Amino acid sequence: MAPNQKLIVEVVDARNLLPKDGHGTSSPYVVIDFYGQRKRTQSVIRDLNPTWNEILEFNVGKPSNVFGDMLELDVYHDKNYGPTRRNNHLGRIRLGSSQFVRKGEEALIYYPLEKKYLLSWIQGEIGLKIYYQDEVIPPPPPPPPTPPAEPAAAAQEEEAKADTNKETSPPQPTAEAVVPAETEPQQPAEAKKSDLETGATTESNKEEPPEEEKPKEAPSAQAEAGAAAAPLSDNAPAPIQVEKPPESDGSPSPHPQESSGQNKEDPSPGPAPVNKPVQDDGDIVLEPTFSKWGPSPPEIMAASVSGSVPEIKIAGINAPQPIIRPVAPTSNYTLEPQESLSIERSAFDLVEKMHYLFVRVVKARHLPTNGNPVVRIAVSNSRVQSKPARKTSWFEWDQTFAFGRDAPDSSSILEISVWDPHDPRSSEMAAAANFLGGICFDATEIPLRDPPDSPLAPQWYRLEGGGAYSSDLMLATWVGTQADDSFPDAWKTDTAGNINSRAKVYMSPKLWYLRVTVLEAQDIFPLMPLKETTVQIKAHLGFQVQKTKASVTRNGTPSWNEDLLFVAAEPFSDHLIFTLENRLPKGPVTIGIVRIPLTAIERRVDDRKVASRWFSFEDPKSEKLGYKGRVQLRLCFDGGYHVMDEAAHVSSDYRPTARQLWKQPVGTFELGIIGCKNLSPMKTVDGKGCTDAYCVAKYGPKWVRTRTVCDSLDPKWNEQYTWKVYDPCTVLSMGVFDSSGELEIDGDKNATRPDVRIGKVRVRISTLETGKVYRNRYPLTLLTNNGVKKMGEIEVAIRFVRAIPTLDFLNVYAQPLLPLMHHLKPLGVVQQELLRNTAVKIIATHLSRSEPPLRREVVLYMLDVDSHAFSMRKMRANWFRIINVIASVIDIVRWIDDTRVWKNPTSTILVHALLVMLVWFPDLIVPTLAFYVFVIGAWNYRFRSRASLPHFDLKLSLADTVDRDELDEEFDTVPSNRPPDVVRTRYDKLRMLGARVQTVLGDFATQGERLQALVTWGDPRATGIFVGLCFVVAMILYLVPSKMVAMASGFYFFRHPIFRDRMPSPALNFFKRLPSLSDRIM
Repeated sequence: MAPNQKLIVEVVDARNLLPKDGHGTSSPYVVIDFYGQRKRTQSVIRDLNPTWNEILEFNVGKPSNVFGDMLELDVYHDKNYGPTRRNNHLGRIRLGSSQFVRKGEEALIYYPLEKKYLLSWIQGEIGLKIYYQDEVIPPPPPPPPTPPAEPAAAAQEEEAKADTNKETSPPQPTAEAVVPAETEPQQPAEAKKSDLETGATTESNKEEPPEEEKPKEAPSAQAEAGAAAAPLSDNAPAPIQVEKPPESDGSPSPHPQESSGQNKEDPSPGPAPVNKPVQDDGDIVLEPTFSKWGPSPPEIMAASVSGSVPEIKIAGINAPQPIIRPVAPTSNYTLEPQESLSIERSAFDLVEKMHYLFVRVVKARHLPTNGNPVVRIAVSNSRVQSKPARKTSWFEWDQTFAFGRDAPDSSSILEISVWDPHDPRSSEMAAAANFLGGICFDATEIPLRDPPDSPLAPQWYRLEGGGAYSSDLMLATWVGTQADDSFPDAWKTDTAGNINSRAKVYMSPKLWYLRVTVLEAQDIFPLMPLKETTVQIKAHLGFQVQKTKASVTRNGTPSWNEDLLFVAAEPFSDHLIFTLENRLPKGPVTIGIVRIPLTAIERRVDDRKVASRWFSFEDPKSEKLGYKGRVQLRLCFDGGYHVMDEAAHVSSDYRPTARQLWKQPVGTFELGIIGCKNLSPMKTVDGKGCTDAYCVAKYGPKWVRTRTVCDSLDPKWNEQYTWKVYDPCTVLSMGVFDSSGELEIDGDKNATRPDVRIGKVRVRISTLETGKVYRNRYPLTLLTNNGVKKMGEIEVAIRFVRAIPTLDFLNVYAQPLLPLMHHLKPLGVVQQELLRNTAVKIIATHLSRSEPPLRREVVLYMLDVDSHAFSMRKMRANWFRIINVIASVIDIVRWIDDTRVWKNPTSTILVHALLVMLVWFPDLIVPTLAFYVFVIGAWNYRFRSRASLPHFDLKLSLADTVDRDELDEEFDTVPSNRPPDVVRTRYDKLRMLGARVQTVLGDFATQGERLQALVTWGDPRATGIFVGLCFVVAMILYLVPSKMVAMASGFYFFRHPIFRDRMPSPALNFFKRLPSLSDRIM
């Protein structure tokens, strides 16, 4: 039963449409086009606010050059109703498929209608629900049974045709002619893969004659034909020529595992090597054609072919020797970095390429053991052992190993051996009795896999030595980079094989704000006496608990009308629990309880009012259903908000929760995490300091974690990741951590410690130029209660690529930062911070359940949970920031004062000339001011910062000059766990600081009250003087031209110092004498 995806469009209603029928109304209907399909609704007669409530279904097709994935909706007036002669257009909308969601996530959205033509007059909006739904198509009915006579006649006819074909044309020999009649069992997937690799067809298998009728020369002829027909492959041996097998005097001995039923007797056995009585299952000697291009390789023998993957072994050699792989004339298997650089540029072009030797061990067969053998791989200084094999029809491992190739002492020999570990505790490789066989490769001739190529197909190789007689090992070896598909899940030399050290990408859960409006309750009076009773509603969602205010009622019908906000994460599996409590002096008593599944709650994306519902209370002490009153609730998921998980000034995403409201991305952001330098040892293992470092980057809901490089102070990751950017005014956060893993703590080996933070870096996307690669090193600094510690450096490469036109990109800066719901129904600062802490806890719990987990302490550090904690250092730093902001204003005031006192006579004279020009030509004031700001900006462009991207500033943070006691206070918990004397000292210091703040606030209040006292007659004489002066000034301005007054005032203000008095001005003296309310404060 195959699912067929459909797009469901629910046309609900429209509002405020234009009248187009000539009588002040319209009869609208809707036409929708999607993927070449057109459907329409019924016409609503004479209604400017029509309601359709119709469902239209569209088939979702595959991407096409003819039909796009754009949904076009047009609203028309029906000409059949009214005097109009054509269907007048009432508006249209165009929606992309990226705005559609799956069933269960849909919500009613009102889209404003747009113009179809430039001069059209359109108004109104239309409400739609659009979502995808999978429709299961039942399979076709089985065909009716055929009579038994027909198969018999058909079989006779086919047999006659086969006899005719045998007489007229002999069968075409193929490479599969040497396959025995009964071969070992093969899995369907493996058989299919083998057929696809070799290009073997079904027709050739049908034309194959029985084994008994084949001539002796058939194997060689068929092998020649198969070699000529098989296409050349870059990752498989070159075509080989077949020689006639030499005569052997020795008779073949039975297979060691013949009794298992996997191998039957072969009617055409091949020669066996000397001193090895093994049945070769039709082995034939092969001479590769590449002997013309290089030195003659050793004699290679191919065993029975399964599908078309050859089994290869070295003939006449008793010990494992390197197998010379064929080299094609085009020489594609070189390790020159220039060759694959152009191929990998699109994926990993920001980081350095790291070459690895990949070995994929798939399975083995015919091993002379009944245990669970292991594979041991040795190359250079690295030795690794696989997990024990799974016993099926074969011995299966399916493991991939990646060995670094950048070491100068890299060996050119790759040794792969199979062992039967009788004693699991023994890790020595010298036990010859357990050695089952091995194979060696020359690492310099292992092929290089280019990333666009498909994965390298594993092949069967004959094991030599040990107890293996005709044992085969299926494996694949190639040289690749960190861009290889097998790299993330492979065992790596720099991670020591730890499963928790793999690079992973995590996604934060989709978070929603759940708005609960508690209106009122009814019918609870039988449960309480008829007197004043205080009741309260308590709401639970997971670990979140919120309460309404206490309501006093006499008739058992309390009312609250309060909004409660929760944070919920998809998938919605929890229940929202409401508890009605009676507040008594002895404590609250539960009256009733209501459980509501989150899946039954409506979703909305705007501020429309959701219908309220009544829910019946249940008795919490009894499982029997009984009526205990009811409560009226209004529940909805608010998808129009952005659920904050980061501080607003360093947020990496501002999109609303509802996917329907997302806009198109403005670009892509690429991050290449290269490595770290000079990291500090974070722990001591076996008396040696070491660091197991990994990097975490977070942007939007996407988290990335590099692999953990074990025991290295200069780790190299060279991993590259990409994000979509929806708003350039966002921040990328990167953190480096030391992985603890399982360490022995106080003698307990099972104890674990949290991952230790090393440092963090932030990069603002808006500071990046489009298309430019920023490759910089950033210092990793960590602020502890002992001061600032320099932990090392991290090197990253960053690039931002714009994906929309320049004008559209610049228009983003004019759009609101937060979604519309934050402006229609804004959340309070304290409420927003509480919801953010809740969201952080949900995300930390979700990511800690991943595999490998992203530890809770890592998530909390990346999301700056403690960023709003009290800190004397931050208070001082913010004060200096304010001083720096107003420093420019202070400079302007000083310049005006210097001009006023004629400190620079030339500048003062020029200012007088400018004053005269602006007074007589006031239209030049605004243009002159704008031009002055332009000159300042152009002048400062010369002095712009040319350093690397901005990062944490120790001087601005006052981290290098902070007092030790203040740092200890900053890292103290709440409530404090310091000694009472230390807490008392800090409290006294805080009181002194509070006294200064109190004085400053009092001064601001005093100046404001003096301004009010000018007209409030608090001081009758002062107010009388001020009012009289205002009347005189008004009369003068009525009689004297304003330009003359402005000219006289300017010249008076800039008068020469010889005409000035050193005493304060009379106006300032008058203002300081005005009364305030400071004398009334006790």
